[in-house]
Amino acid sequence: MSNEVLGIAALCVLFAAIFIGFPISFTLGAVSLATGFIALGPVVFDLAILQTFSVMRDTVLASIPFFLFMGFLLEQSGLMERLFRGIQQLLAGVRGSLYIAVIVTATIFAAATGIVGSSVTLLGVMAGPSMIKSGYDAKLSAGAIAAGGTLGILIPPSVMLIVMGPVVGIPATDLFAAAVLPGLLLSTLFLVWCLLRCWLNPALGPALPPELRPTSLGPVVKDLALGVLPVIVVIMATLGVILMGIATPTDAGAVGCAATFLLTVGSGRMTLAQIRKSALQTLEVSCMILLLVVASNLFGSVFSRLGSPEFMAEWLLGLSLPPMAMLGLILGLIFVLGWPLEWVPIVLIVVPVVLPIVQAANIDLLWFCTLVAVTLQTAWLSPPVALSAYFLKGVVPQWELGQIYSGMVQFMVLQVLAVLILMVFPALATWLPRVAG
Repeated sequence: MSNEVLGIAALCVLFAAIFIGFPISFTLGAVSLATGFIALGPVVFDLAILQTFSVMRDTVLASIPFFLFMGFLLEQSGLMERLFRGIQQLLAGVRGSLYIAVIVTATIFAAATGIVGSSVTLLGVMAGPSMIKSGYDAKLSAGAIAAGGTLGILIPPSVMLIVMGPVVGIPATDLFAAAVLPGLLLSTLFLVWCLLRCWLNPALGPALPPELRPTSLGPVVKDLALGVLPVIVVIMATLGVILMGIATPTDAGAVGCAATFLLTVGSGRMTLAQIRKSALQTLEVSCMILLLVVASNLFGSVFSRLGSPEFMAEWLLGLSLPPMAMLGLILGLIFVLGWPLEWVPIVLIVVPVVLPIVQAANIDLLWFCTLVAVTLQTAWLSPPVALSAYFLKGVVPQWELGQIYSGMVQFMVLQVLAVLILMVFPALATWLPRVAG
């Protein structure tokens, strides 16, 4: 067996093991070392040490714990609950007002952190009981919450984009700028869809009953001020300085993390136990992501030294497909893999494999990365493995899993539409990085 074919066989073994349920990071390491030892000999162990130290020296990855800590602090503090309640009460007389509150809150929360699981769970806890009590359609409600929660994977500061940057050789600042307009496009599509359906069928999202509406605007304005202003400060402290080139993602993450800590503690709703829980959650998730990065870097190094990426690229290019058809084929593969897999192995394993193909086809890498991000976000809503459904079912047990799936499919179609729009209009991804740069 040639080295190229051995690398492809190792890739097949890797995916088979992951699908069976083996831990991704340890599977990556074991397959990498075994394949490397067969093809390269003992030098693979030196390679493992070099790759580990290479990841440890990457300062961009140091921003991951900062952004995670920001998200967990906002989740524990209850500031987002005030924001949701304020929007809900302000628009109490409008059909579908709770849908508006969910999507707006999800967009703002996504811009303050990049954690899908926390977003879906938090939105479910805040909005689920209110939607049930107000007689909202279970399917559309579940779809809006699940889709809104997935915005955190795309809208900066996204942890996925931070990890993707070193993989493709593009600064995270450029990826952040490229994701802003597609993220807002998706948020707008979600809003328009919910309001359109409520306009056609008012029973899907009736206005709040009079007894649940506020008697005065004072408390509503207070909730909005306390919910919106702190988050705006956090966003300006992080995303703003990144896009303006004032600070790196790591520096901005540290500033934003400090600002979030002061704001949440200053709100008077944070206890020492909540801070400790946020820190432990940050440690747990950060270790998982960084261990995966180390293991995937090792696999990528072994895979590259075997010549397998070039072999696959030459084979696919030999099909003589037009660049757009090639791009569609790659995005379709990523979409399908996103059903059983999380974004981490796809970004760290699949993207490096297809990268030579994308470069050979002269496809803009910034545009490609944005398309991958939107496609992976779509995969979060794809039954039967869509993790968002299980997060939501856990906090709103009154909704049947079938209802949640049915609602999610509606928004998955909207996300596929967003991918098609982005493919037709690449400037949605490339314009802001040029302006910000």
